[in-house]
Amino acid sequence: MDLFSPIALGDLQLANRVVMAPLTRMRSGASGVPGDLVVEHYRQRAGVGLIITEGTYPNHQSQAFVGQPGIVTDEQVEGWRRVADAVHVEGGRIVLQVMHGGRVTHPEINGGRRVEAPSAIAINGVARTAEGKLAYPEPHALTAEELQRVTQDFVAASRRAIEAGLDGVELHGANGYLLHEFLSPASNVRDDGYGGSPEQRARFVAEVVEAVSAEIGAGRVGLRISPEHNIQDAFETDRADVLATYGYLLDRLRPLGLAYLSVLHVEPAGELVQELRRRFGGPLIVNSGFSTVTTRDEAVALIEAAHADAVAVGRPVIANPDLVERWKGEHPENEPKPHLFYASGAEGYTDYPFLEQAG
Repeated sequence: MDLFSPIALGDLQLANRVVMAPLTRMRSGASGVPGDLVVEHYRQRAGVGLIITEGTYPNHQSQAFVGQPGIVTDEQVEGWRRVADAVHVEGGRIVLQVMHGGRVTHPEINGGRRVEAPSAIAINGVARTAEGKLAYPEPHALTAEELQRVTQDFVAASRRAIEAGLDGVELHGANGYLLHEFLSPASNVRDDGYGGSPEQRARFVAEVVEAVSAEIGAGRVGLRISPEHNIQDAFETDRADVLATYGYLLDRLRPLGLAYLSVLHVEPAGELVQELRRRFGGPLIVNSGFSTVTTRDEAVALIEAAHADAVAVGRPVIANPDLVERWKGEHPENEPKPHLFYASGAEGYTDYPFLEQAG
């Protein structure tokens, strides 16, 4: 097998193994509705095997960024329908990443609503709000009863994504957002059935994945995790605890037959990721992380060495809408413009040239 060969991830049939990583771009305005610009951005990138959308909030209080899209209102669902239709016309596949921001937000971002988390521990840092940088507030510790509501919000968001015509969902259990906050012993200090031991910290994540799978079918559900990423104060510094926590989670999820597991880790071919892959028993997408840009050579090597079934790529897909064509033919690549990653317009979003334009 090679990077450019087809693969099935559960119910998802991919033309190649290059996956567009979920990338926050903040282009959906105050309403959280994906508009013409967002439709065009994803349409241009339909040549990858699978597009994973930017993190999309399942309820209003979970919005983590200004300009982030949601999947709560009818207007947001219609916006995503237009995105899915545009990608499908180009022959692509697209899944919606459902992302509850947890404590990584502020009332100035989520419309004055309460900030929710596993435990009442604030992040040591600042949120970027429309009013400027403000300290993260101490979040409300969700009760066991409230967790049932949050689970149902994940289920409803996933159902809406399918109704909007997307091919599936990816549940965001990484990067210090709500699901990851339950997994980390630094952000989860609960003393009920959802905290304490590795198994209990993993319980809520497992319940959410199981509930979503029951609603839309496990073959259309992926899970993204980032063990040891140590971002946004979701610290995981004890390898034995990490293995116990994620090992239990994946042992529990294995019988479901999920579409894929996506792992963000600096050593995708390393011992931890490959052990988690074994425990999961299904298709693995790897992503080498924020510290380095995934190159063509690395992606090719990961697939050829059978360390993964597909590779998630971030910045090269931002800068090269036709990345698969460029990588396949070993053509030069456009350079990304990081200062425009989180801007609001077309510049640095939909204006990167295609090969024929580059001339």
